[in-house]
Amino acid sequence: QVQLVESGGGVVQAGGSLRLSCAASGRTFGRTVMGWFRQAPGKERDFVSAISWSGGGTDYADSVKGRFTISRDNAKNTVYLQMNSLKPEDTAAYYCAARASSAYERRPTRYDYWGQGTQVTVST
Repeated sequence: QVQLVESGGGVVQAGGSLRLSCAASGRTFGRTVMGWFRQAPGKERDFVSAISWSGGGTDYADSVKGRFTISRDNAKNTVYLQMNSLKPEDTAAYYCAARASSAYERRPTRYDYWGQGTQVTVST
């Protein structure tokens, strides 16, 4: 089992920044892709970003490209999502996920472990 705990959510004005963290514990995999997803009320869970085990490869949804940056510190078993130039449409619950594979994947069903989520609210 892998436990994932997100933190760093909150309320921020449009144009502001937040940094989300996801701490992993329990069994860890030699090769894992870590991802961030978000879900607004009444909507499906959408892909935001993913990062390879080494951190050398990243993937972003078009809606956040250029504004969000994903990174990871394997020594701390932690993944981060730096979110800049936030917009009201970024408001959602943000979830961290782990995939026991080295292949990128944008589909939520392809991830094996999930955190409980952290709320991000961007006000106008």
